[in-house]
Amino acid sequence: MIAARTVRTLVPLLVAALLAGCGHPSGVMTPIVLTAATPKTSQVSMLVATTREPSGDPATLFTGERSPKPYLTAVDVSIPPKRAPGTVQWPKRLPPNPATDFAVTSVKEIDTVPQGRAWFRQNIQGGHALVFVHGFNNKYEDSVFRLAQIVHDSGMQATPLLFTWPSRAQLTAYEYDKESTNYSRTALEQALRTLAADADVKDITILAHSMGTWLTMEALRQMGIRDGHVNSKIHNVILASPDIDIQVFAKQFAEMGTPTPKFTIFVSQDDKALAVSSFITGRVSRLGAIDPTVEPYRSKLEAAGITAIDLTKVKGEGLNHGKFAESPESVQLIGQRIITGQTLTDSNVSLGQGLTAVVGGTVTTIGNVAATAVAAPVTVLEQPIQGNRRPADETLQGDLKPQPLTRRQEAFLLVVTIWPSLVTVTYLPGDAFSGTVRSSKTRRPFSSAVLACSTRRA
Repeated sequence: MIAARTVRTLVPLLVAALLAGCGHPSGVMTPIVLTAATPKTSQVSMLVATTREPSGDPATLFTGERSPKPYLTAVDVSIPPKRAPGTVQWPKRLPPNPATDFAVTSVKEIDTVPQGRAWFRQNIQGGHALVFVHGFNNKYEDSVFRLAQIVHDSGMQATPLLFTWPSRAQLTAYEYDKESTNYSRTALEQALRTLAADADVKDITILAHSMGTWLTMEALRQMGIRDGHVNSKIHNVILASPDIDIQVFAKQFAEMGTPTPKFTIFVSQDDKALAVSSFITGRVSRLGAIDPTVEPYRSKLEAAGITAIDLTKVKGEGLNHGKFAESPESVQLIGQRIITGQTLTDSNVSLGQGLTAVVGGTVTTIGNVAATAVAAPVTVLEQPIQGNRRPADETLQGDLKPQPLTRRQEAFLLVVTIWPSLVTVTYLPGDAFSGTVRSSKTRRPFSSAVLACSTRRA
């Protein structure tokens, strides 16, 4: 039996364990030199803005501590020719081998805004800019390599810009990271304003993941409060696995003013990280874990003109928290359709056999239609609109009530997070599950019913 006091003590560790990323070598930011003997690789050039403290070490560049001022750096990344889409191939040893590993090939400090604009003019792609905001537990190089992977795999025609905030990249630093997003919201707002003020920039798309979606929404809300609306050059906002309380998101969205950018959210009901986040934050649903086809979410999102792309049936890795970048189909959807401003409907996107698209309140089965652009097991929910932007109102306010976890779900989350190496879980229909718990001498079966009883006694 787990005592209530023990549960409260373990809460920070539970969040950290489930939202943690995979380990990899550090110190990969030292540039390597490509030679004539190097196999042909792909190059991604990006501009990086950060509120991190400089490390003074060219191998890491920046730490997870907070800087009183932002920094700009131009970074080039080499991507190996043979790799599975959706993956970042970290070097097993240093220096990296560009034939098999992601590798940094150039790092240049940008000291002034004019220098940053000059970089943008040299790397401009049709005036389209993509700003990526990473999530929890990311080092500087984590976000650099992830953005390079997204840009390469999506084939997007947009100039990539990374906003990386002070994450300590430690399992026990969840609260520090969350406060770092609040620390960085004004810097992100100012970065977006500076980018929008550039005459060479026609439109801006923001792609944010996990905890980075909170930072993004706070920066846009702050911009809306100052000006009465979000800058008109910000056409698209993509929130992937948003770790935001749905009621808080509704307020943030409404307080941006009118008109709002076009919003797209990537959700997945099997996102284990967001399940734990919901569990420890008052059992209020996280935006990234909702089912957009059920009420009240369906009608609220439709009325607000928000597109919901459901990746629940897309196979993910580990915690199912990074499907937007790991799935080749979803990355292509971002780069080829959403960024270009195309409206997703059941008539112009093939989603796969037997899946449904909810468009303007009508549910239709896509069926076995040949894909013309994207073939992915996703569900699209959208209110058809004209253009990229629409007025905002209070349509997200109202009856977005908390969806409490069942006792069985709570018990499941506790077992999986406290003893992840000891538990093998098999999902059953509904909210049930079964499996085995290993000890040094025996394997003990358990079920959701038994664990639910234990939880009630606690």
